[in-house]
Amino acid sequence: QVQLVESGGGLVQPGGSLRLSCTASGFTFSTENYFMTWYRQTPGKERELVAGIRTIGGSINYADNVKGRFTISRDNAKNTIYLQMNSLKPEDTAVYYCAARWRFSSKEDWGQGTQVTVST
Repeated sequence: QVQLVESGGGLVQPGGSLRLSCTASGFTFSTENYFMTWYRQTPGKERELVAGIRTIGGSINYADNVKGRFTISRDNAKNTIYLQMNSLKPEDTAVYYCAARWRFSSKEDWGQGTQVTVST
């Protein structure tokens, strides 16, 4: 079955950077077409899509409020996606989740989440 493990969260000052990682098992990036997505959620708010990338092909998308600051990428050899977050703001504080959905399915698998806190 699909398993996703996120890492890289932590406490950072405003203007700082963090890189999140999500390593997947149970499928292979280089041969299977999945949509890989970073979401984030804060208490009392709905889960928000941050950025997405396909495991095959070059399709990438970002939420408007992170464009120009965040970069999503993948390493097929490591079955891992990354989220490079620069110029972080306090409003970026959230639990960040990685999700995977096979191209021909509506089922999304989730990681356990990693906390990102942007604060002085």
